Amino acid sequence: MADEHPVPPRSGTVRIAEADGEHAVLAFTGDLDTQALRELEALLLDRRLRRAGTWVLDMSGLVRLDLACAYALLRAATRAPEPAALTVRGARRDVQRTLRRSGVDAVATVEE
Repeated sequence: MADEHPVPPRSGTVRIAEADGEHAVLAFTGDLDTQALRELEALLLDRRLRRAGTWVLDMSGLVRLDLACAYALLRAATRAPEPAALTVRGARRDVQRTLRRSGVDAVATVEE
């Protein structure tokens, strides 16, 4: 007998929680996979992020991060002539592993 109440997939989201001319906070939730890649890349082009010299990536609500999305974060953080200073907060071990595999940890401070 099929499950009458299947659990919906946990789609991931990223939003700019706050941003001013100096810093920005991005809040991540759910599973951020390749289906969310275009939306993530579009968000990372936001003018508020380009003006911010520091980014805080709040990953406390993130369950899983796809490697392609991690590479998008790396590209966005390093493409400016003066790259933003990144701090990752609240990332689960699996998410931290993906950040290491993509090289994000080389340009970011990863806090437990």
